[in-house]
Amino acid sequence: MTLILDLNSALKKAMLAKDDSSRNTLRLLLSAIKLTEIEKGSQLDDAAIFSLIQKEIKMRKESIEGAQKADRTDLIDQANIEISILEAFLPKGLSAQELNDLVKAAIAESGATGPTDTGKVMKVLMPKIQGRAPGDVVSQAVRDLLQS
Repeated sequence: MTLILDLNSALKKAMLAKDDSSRNTLRLLLSAIKLTEIEKGSQLDDAAIFSLIQKEIKMRKESIEGAQKADRTDLIDQANIEISILEAFLPKGLSAQELNDLVKAAIAESGATGPTDTGKVMKVLMPKIQGRAPGDVVSQAVRDLLQS
């Protein structure tokens, strides 16, 4: 629950500083968290909030792709600002080597032997990563190691 407190504190600071980008981004994130809590019927833990932040970042990266096709630099700039605001609340990311080491350990722990065991490895691995790497990057690393 400390992450929620940090988000609310950052929102208050953004409001006092009249930082519209931070205020709007944090309000959208807190709304998404509240909606998810209502849907689940329980409070979200920090790991679930980290994954929600990553989902929000992914949505903004997708909007950047669309804005690039439409040649809208204003939207690209705004999305990049929002991404940097959201990334500030994620734990320090994993390096490629650290991710590789965690994937190897999870493969050994789960007893995976091939690409069909990707789900087993992901089930073991994702709780250890908790917001330090996007799920699609982790999944690709698992598939790469299981294929070799």
